Amino acid sequence: MMICMETTVTDQQTLDAEIAAIKQVIARLEHSQQNELPEEFIGLFRADAIWTTGHGKRLTGRDEISSFTHQVLPGAMEGSTATYEVVDVLFIRPDVVAVKAHAQYWTLEGEPIGNAGTPLYVMAREEGQWRLVACQNTEVLAQ
Repeated sequence: MMICMETTVTDQQTLDAEIAAIKQVIARLEHSQQNELPEEFIGLFRADAIWTTGHGKRLTGRDEISSFTHQVLPGAMEGSTATYEVVDVLFIRPDVVAVKAHAQYWTLEGEPIGNAGTPLYVMAREEGQWRLVACQNTEVLAQ
């Protein structure tokens, strides 16, 4: 994993703790999707967040994200699942990061499905919690 920092973090222990908290958000995102828990998923977003789905649908605000998620998440993991791995973290400021992840879609038997994904998550730390602020899912086409 690559970590880029233009801002000052006081020590390695603080940096490690922030990276762990950021990874926990992605782990909760994965958990909420795998277990079809729309409220847990929506709770990861800031109220004014924007999200573009892997198929290009733009969603603005937690209410719109909630409406979409409640339509698609129940039943979405019936025949498949997805995993997410954080691959890059760029600290824009100590309280704002850009996180690049690798998404893989799987059959329930553990075989890869289709193309991988490469989501980008911009997060802000507010009141001690990292929240998703601007997200873009992108399918990686076979080359």
